[in-house]
Amino acid sequence: MLRYVLRRLLQMVPVLLWMTMITFMVMQLAPGDYFTNLQLNPQISRETLDRIRHTLGLDQPWYIQYVQWLWSIVRLDFGFSFAWQVPVAWLLGSRMVNTLLLSLTSMTAAWMLAIPLGIYAATRQYRPGDHLLTVLALIGISVPGFFAALLLLYVAFYTGWLPIGGMTSPNFDLLSPLGRVLDVTHHLVLPTIVLGVLSVAGLMRQLRGNMLDVLRQDYVRMARAKGLAERAVIYKHALRNALNPLVTIFGYELGGLLSGAALVEGVIGWPGLGQLTLEAVLKKDLYLIMGSVLMGGFMLQMGNLAGDIMLAYLDPRIRYE
Repeated sequence: MLRYVLRRLLQMVPVLLWMTMITFMVMQLAPGDYFTNLQLNPQISRETLDRIRHTLGLDQPWYIQYVQWLWSIVRLDFGFSFAWQVPVAWLLGSRMVNTLLLSLTSMTAAWMLAIPLGIYAATRQYRPGDHLLTVLALIGISVPGFFAALLLLYVAFYTGWLPIGGMTSPNFDLLSPLGRVLDVTHHLVLPTIVLGVLSVAGLMRQLRGNMLDVLRQDYVRMARAKGLAERAVIYKHALRNALNPLVTIFGYELGGLLSGAALVEGVIGWPGLGQLTLEAVLKKDLYLIMGSVLMGGFMLQMGNLAGDIMLAYLDPRIRYE
């Protein structure tokens, strides 16, 4: 297993290299840069901006800039944000924690709901409950994330049940440690509902189909023929094998949540990595964009690796060499 993990970690390197290189090239092909907007400021001369570009190496070909940026990444130097005037690593660290908090909370809530709902639908196939869950799942799959976020914002605004925007309240610094945890949790409810509900729909449908396939297998019929209780057949035999295909998509689910979180963060105002990346693109903050893309790709790759490792532990037939 250790050899497999090390090999997968090494395989991440070319993937991240290609991803960052293409992103860097596309950003360089786009017209203008961060300092282009500063040319509208009459207090800053064009000569001053050209001197700044030369000092930062932004007047060199894109491939030379990319190699220089790559060498700085090897030295754990993510560069300096032009717009925020702080190190990129500091920005990424603070925002990545917020995005991981939102994504993992949404994923945990989605799986905790999807598993019992999928089992319920599979064990009551074609009954009213199954039909109702199928309709709700299709609606959840069809509704875009940003529309669901706007709809919930509208409900939260008129009901006042949930806070709108941000991660904390204005009096956050005056609260006790427990009060701060509860305040962040209160702000986390709205984006978690948006991301979690959309994930529940797909996971529930996937688990329902897997359960129906497993329940038709010969070993399940044999377990029932031996007089094993139906609850034991469902949870001890069928569920474990039905969950294996879901574990394989864990990494893709995490990647989908990260990309979905980028839209939700922009709509709801959650201070995460997605919102930061969007602001960086709009401001053409090159080094911050590259750092965000690198961190997003790395988290996606780690999610895929975590899914494969969990599958190996859940299914003894799978062995990685």
